[in-house]
Amino acid sequence: SIQLVSRARKAGLVITPRQVFEHKTVAALAAVAEDLASGAAAAVADSGLGRIPATPVMRWLFGRGGPLGRFNQSMLLNAPAALTEEHLAAALQAVLDRHDVLRARLVPAGAQEAAGAPGAADGPELDVPPPGSVRAAELVSRIDLTAPGAPGLRELVAREGEAAAGRLDPERGVMVQAVWFDAGPDAPGRLLLVVQHLAVDGVSWRILVPDLAAAWEAVAAGREPVLDPVATSFRSWSRGLAEAAEAPARRGELSLWERQLDVIDPPVGDRPFDPAEDLTGTARTLVRTLPSDLTAELLTSVPAAYHAGVNDVLLTAFALAVADHRRRHDRAGDGSVLVDLEGHGREDVVGGADVSRTVGWFTSVHPVRLAPAVRDWAGLWAGGAPVGQALKLVKEQLRALPDRGLGYGLLRHLNPDTGPQLEAFGEPQFGFNYLGRFPAAGGEPWSTAAEAEALGGGTDPAMPMTHLVELEVLTEDHPTGPRLVATWSWAGLAVPEATVAELADLWFRALRVTAEHARTAGSGGHTPSDLSLVSLSQAEIDLLEADWRL
Repeated sequence: SIQLVSRARKAGLVITPRQVFEHKTVAALAAVAEDLASGAAAAVADSGLGRIPATPVMRWLFGRGGPLGRFNQSMLLNAPAALTEEHLAAALQAVLDRHDVLRARLVPAGAQEAAGAPGAADGPELDVPPPGSVRAAELVSRIDLTAPGAPGLRELVAREGEAAAGRLDPERGVMVQAVWFDAGPDAPGRLLLVVQHLAVDGVSWRILVPDLAAAWEAVAAGREPVLDPVATSFRSWSRGLAEAAEAPARRGELSLWERQLDVIDPPVGDRPFDPAEDLTGTARTLVRTLPSDLTAELLTSVPAAYHAGVNDVLLTAFALAVADHRRRHDRAGDGSVLVDLEGHGREDVVGGADVSRTVGWFTSVHPVRLAPAVRDWAGLWAGGAPVGQALKLVKEQLRALPDRGLGYGLLRHLNPDTGPQLEAFGEPQFGFNYLGRFPAAGGEPWSTAAEAEALGGGTDPAMPMTHLVELEVLTEDHPTGPRLVATWSWAGLAVPEATVAELADLWFRALRVTAEHARTAGSGGHTPSDLSLVSLSQAEIDLLEADWRL
């Protein structure tokens, strides 16, 4: 969506990410698109300079404790053969000057009082200085791959990735490191970008990398790089969230979130989560990959059959896996599964905001109670009707959360009245995050390099984990088709490896039976949230659809 909006703007047309989702055909988008030259469409970019109040996800991070300096996201890219250190620094400077949060400095709580500044915040903030105040040349390192006795590329990437993370220092405003692996003037090298997580998220990379490539192309051609403007700064967005957290309608969501959290949550491990013991240094991981043919069905035909999203399908299978695992081990509880769900967070909750070109950490985290309500497990594992019934239920449970759950973070972390009430419920044991689709490692300039697998996880070993068990999923687009890659992480001192392996097997099994069921006659259908103009129950919809099929 963001890439489409960006390309349309370059062609002189203005559309928003929200419009892309609301108007799903070219004809419908053409009807709402505006001319970039028109007064209505022309946006004035705000500077984004000054103090940025911590967003909900930042407050969530600060509340967990532990060292934050090394907390980062990174990408290893194929560098153009013509890249030079001078041109790289100039291109990176253009990116730093355009995207304000990359120049930000973390201001710890209490630092304002120490400096005698009035109006001190009640927690850490970011402070953004003017463009040019951070010098890109000081953030670039060159590694000579042609030096005699140089280690292998993967070994170098792992070593330099750790070193770059160690050079990050958010309190000094060092949010970015760039490491150029120089393979000589005639060979493509590699470019490692390491960005402090306070300044970046998964969506931001889809803005940063094209901007860096465009800036380099301009510099290499002898032109001044001119990057597209940013309509809404991260500072404006953060302040808008603080205002939204106090809105009466948002406060009215409190009972909804209390119902989500008020569940029987049987333990997944041998003991409860302990932030003093369950550190990222003790985490274990398990990676599983789903074949292309099955992945393709789960991304296309299965969601289409149920008028659902990919997340609906993946989370239904996750709920089924956890619920059945508990049933098999006599820990069924009430049959529901409480899970923290991560989202991109760029929802339409700040009036007039356009964050399609805004870099920053927007991620939202909210709990959701998933209740697939399976009574016939044998029928479900045979690919029968219980599969479709579970998918419809979970889809509606997810649709019942306003703004894809963004309100929870506002009430939990930004509203002083509702925050303590939600904090009293504690945290879910499970975390889930579907990152979307990414091209597999290739050889094109500015694409992900194959050696990226050598990079670390981006956290300090002394940081507490966020959940006992986490599942992070992404789709890699290969020439032979898409592949679903699932990375399970768990607290190694609290959860047995056999438990996670069984959950991983059950989740893939649930995905397979979901695809099998979607192929059968009579599967699929609508749910109440699909029919906005009428009020029908699921049972009434099922009866009508059965009549239509007959």
